[in-house]
Amino acid sequence: MTLSALRDDALRVRAERTEVRVSLPWIRSLPLASLLDVALRIDGATCDPAVALGARRISPAELSAEDAWWYLQDRVVLEIPDAVSPGIHEVSVSFRLEIPYLPGGPAEPLRLPFSFTRDLVADAAATSVSLDVGSAA
Repeated sequence: MTLSALRDDALRVRAERTEVRVSLPWIRSLPLASLLDVALRIDGATCDPAVALGARRISPAELSAEDAWWYLQDRVVLEIPDAVSPGIHEVSVSFRLEIPYLPGGPAEPLRLPFSFTRDLVADAAATSVSLDVGSAA
């Protein structure tokens, strides 16, 4: 069974920008640098997201230099500069997770592909204890 990366409240609109909060679909916390090849689509349109780490914004390719951790209960925030309209939107996210403690070949760690698509309501109310990776507690 794969854990879902897109929970009911994953799509948020904040100050003229859109955030997609991605949950970790793995059984253990991982280094944030384990997140590879991030792709985001909203309503069929390809987006070029930044990763929001508190007040910092970095490209997904820059995650390899991060030493933060992606804890099971927390979410990585993918941000695009345009705000989506209220209502329901089709959100698709795909990425690979590098599992540093499992071998994927003779000289490399295991890298697993993940892809999720869901219809989400912008700013859906949900009770959550999740924090955003890189934000202050």
